[in-house]
Amino acid sequence: MGAIGAGLFLIGLGAIMHYAVTADVSWIRIDVVGTILMIIGAVSLLLGLVVYRSRRQGRVITQRRVWDDHGGPEENEYIEERRTYDEPPA
Repeated sequence: MGAIGAGLFLIGLGAIMHYAVTADVSWIRIDVVGTILMIIGAVSLLLGLVVYRSRRQGRVITQRRVWDDHGGPEENEYIEERRTYDEPPA
C-alpha cells in the first residue's frame, strides 16, 4: 500500500506545482517539474495497484493423511485451494 499512497502524493504535489505555483525561478521551470512528478506518481500508482492485485489472490496447499481401519496410512491426499478475495482480508 506504500506505493499507492506515494503515487497519490506525487500526483497531488505535481498538480500543485504545475497548476497553482506562479513563482518564476530562472534556473528551473516549476511547471515541468510538476508534470514530471505527476508522471512518476501515475507510474508508481499503477505499479502499486498491480502488485496489490496479485497479492489478493492466495493459494493454499493442504496435505491430509487418510488412515485405514488397521491403523496405518492408506494414502496421502493433496488438496489445492485457490482463494480469491472480493474484499481485502481482515
